[in-house]
Amino acid sequence: MSVTDMVETGRLLFPAEHAAFPDHFPENPLVPGALLLDETLAVLAGARGLPYEALEVRQAKFVQPVRPDQVIDISWEDAGKGFMDVSLRVADVTVAVLTVGLRARP
Repeated sequence: MSVTDMVETGRLLFPAEHAAFPDHFPENPLVPGALLLDETLAVLAGARGLPYEALEVRQAKFVQPVRPDQVIDISWEDAGKGFMDVSLRVADVTVAVLTVGLRARP
């Protein structure tokens, strides 16, 4: 397997006590999409040894909601030209797919 064929993985979990849930549908809490994207970028940046600011979400599709205390498995692979294809899954169900790229330098 070449380096470009490698799939890398990580995990996220947002406990029910997280500060986002009282304001994000208190009777039926969901992980806010912005929080999910933010923490996913942090995982990717850390795994790649990059500063958080070096990455940006180029495209995102949320397929299923994520609830408190669900384990989110993140997998990503190089897609070429500085992009990564990212998949977020809960219990083997895809909840979001992303394209992440290097942020353009000013």
